[in-house]
Amino acid sequence: MDLIRKVLLALPCWAAIQLLALPAAPYVVQNCTGYNSWPMMQAVGRRLVCTYSRGTGHNIGEGVRGVYARTSDDGGRTWGPEVCIVDERDRGEVTIGKGLDADGAMLLWIRSIKGAYRHDLYRSHDGQTWQKISTPNLDPTPIQITDVFSVPGKGLMALWFAGDYNAEGGHSWGVVTSDDNGLTWCQRTVERDLPKADWPTEQSAVVLGSGQILAIGRTELGRGQCQFQLESSDFGQTWTRRLTNISDTYSSTPSLIYDADTGTIANYYFERGKGLIKRRVNTVASVWNNPTSWASPEVVGVGSESTWDTGNVNVTRRGRIHHVAYYSGLSPQTSIYTLPVRVPGLKP
Repeated sequence: MDLIRKVLLALPCWAAIQLLALPAAPYVVQNCTGYNSWPMMQAVGRRLVCTYSRGTGHNIGEGVRGVYARTSDDGGRTWGPEVCIVDERDRGEVTIGKGLDADGAMLLWIRSIKGAYRHDLYRSHDGQTWQKISTPNLDPTPIQITDVFSVPGKGLMALWFAGDYNAEGGHSWGVVTSDDNGLTWCQRTVERDLPKADWPTEQSAVVLGSGQILAIGRTELGRGQCQFQLESSDFGQTWTRRLTNISDTYSSTPSLIYDADTGTIANYYFERGKGLIKRRVNTVASVWNNPTSWASPEVVGVGSESTWDTGNVNVTRRGRIHHVAYYSGLSPQTSIYTLPVRVPGLKP
């Protein structure tokens, strides 16, 4: 509560009023000893499945880092026993992307590190029993493959990005697609040999219909730099990349939700260093082909002000609620939380 009070006092009146309307506290998914981090939240039917990675610190490659899951059948209020998805003792495993397959089962990309990167895709129908179904051989090797989504008539798709974060160049991004429900994947590069200034990372995408896909990508240039907006009008075959007007996103992974019944896109992100969970909501028509028209942000939650020990929102919709997962704390102890936020634009 001291953190919430401190943040409220620092906010403008409009933002403080928004926070006062929130639940008294977020729901705890996992707070056991360790660096619980980088959650992925997915609704599987009426069940919520939250997957996350745990190690000893902000270190993606430590061999003691594994990936775990818990499930909730009451909207995130309580969570079932933790299950281990994978924990190879000489490899560091991290959750990097989630989604649903054609049958409604959850898919989860896990990056496994022992020197080189390996990307494994797991499937679960209930969030408790998991099976590895694919380990694609990709070139260039992605740093991450992000959330999986379905493209009508085209199968499954996910965005990826590759590079080494140097300023000069050599960075790339593109798509992977599957026409057999995730068993095999075909990789295509959209842009290659990009300087870091033009490199969209940790992308989140939504399918809008009529061949349109909109994605938001993180920038790697530091504070004050705007998110990228990526658009495709031909089911992901070709793309445009332009900067948005969203710059309060230092090292923050975006998470997009498209609500077809309201015609709105919600762009969730964490403002690291300030401990603010933010959301910008626009109609599709207002941002498509107009990436600098995103609305002013709403503050929907708070976390730790530690720059690296909190963040990485990941959102799913269940009924009338957006369930926002994130991690927060201070190394070496961080926890996974979820915050219920009402879908914008729905009538009571």
